Amino acid sequence: MSATDAAETTAALSVDEPIGSTDAAAGLFTPITIRGLTMRNRVWVPPLCQYSVDARDGVPNDWHLVHLGAMAAGGAGLIMAEATAVSPEGRISDHDTGLWNDAQADAWARITRFLRSQGAAAGVQLAHAGRKASVWPEPTRRRGSQPLDEGGWPTVSASAVAFDGLREPAALDEAGIAAVIDDFRTAARRAIAAGFDLVEVHAAHGYLVHQFLSPLSNLRTDDWGGTLENRARLLLEIVRAARAEVGEAMPVFVRFSATDWSPGGWDEAQTATVAGWASDAGADFFDISTGGLVASADIPIGPAYQAHFAEYVGERSDVPVSAVGRITNARHAEELIATGRADAVMFGKAMMRDPHFALRAAHELGADTTMWPVQYLRARPEVNDGEW
Repeated sequence: MSATDAAETTAALSVDEPIGSTDAAAGLFTPITIRGLTMRNRVWVPPLCQYSVDARDGVPNDWHLVHLGAMAAGGAGLIMAEATAVSPEGRISDHDTGLWNDAQADAWARITRFLRSQGAAAGVQLAHAGRKASVWPEPTRRRGSQPLDEGGWPTVSASAVAFDGLREPAALDEAGIAAVIDDFRTAARRAIAAGFDLVEVHAAHGYLVHQFLSPLSNLRTDDWGGTLENRARLLLEIVRAARAEVGEAMPVFVRFSATDWSPGGWDEAQTATVAGWASDAGADFFDISTGGLVASADIPIGPAYQAHFAEYVGERSDVPVSAVGRITNARHAEELIATGRADAVMFGKAMMRDPHFALRAAHELGADTTMWPVQYLRARPEVNDGEW
């Protein structure tokens, strides 16, 4: 199916219908409904890897509760938990969170209960790192693959092509690909048990699904490589599997890197086409980032440097999208929403610096501030001479 064909299937949908797209009056603090889930605003927290599972068992802990909980109390509409591995070998590092067993789901349930109690929706990014797995966790400040005799593990990918500076992966065979799809399926099932309101398939930043999508890392000549349809097959099978598990009411997101920033690689046109196919397969919303596949890519980082990719994908495939990347100004974010360039904005480092960024943004924009926690009402600017 072409991107045009996919666009025709979603063109009539609006924010008030069960999918989510911006109308002319939308703003940063306008609620948005996607399938059976309504989010109170469009100030969203993207997946932010914390590398903080010191027990190396994939079980989230008090750090994750406080880290994510502060942003929920701070007014965000959606909190997306960090890249959470669907299998032990799918972790970026041995300090990552997971959803491959019930103990992990039980620990996540404690966190999602708190997020929802504060009025935020709780999402989780389901991930497999592929050839970028088994690296040293960020806080250690060590770089490269973690040696097998120091806790590392063999990695896999679409093809036996290493990411710069990391060990060479093994190319997945048919059985291995089927196992990955099943791992995403069962992780989506556990996400429901854990109390998450939506799941996101990680197809960005050079991790496994992105490795299949890009012709720079996928050199296969079978049904999983070569043509765009074949390279997109793993993503579409995962989306279908996730949709079958979560049912019709729960949203399924996909995070894309819209470009590899490298000649001959994955780009925004392919992203838009595959977003249309993924929408047909059951995905509802597309979180548009860039990069991560090529270590040497020259990325022109600056304010909102990725927002035009979100706009491109949204327009070409007529799907709802979020923008992310160096967006730190509430009025700029409001403009992105109001002009229809994005349907939501992900604030990453801005939220890490200030977990109450959403409350601050609402104050700056003169928006409704009823999402203030009752414990903090006496701190509102309205009762403190307007001072933040």
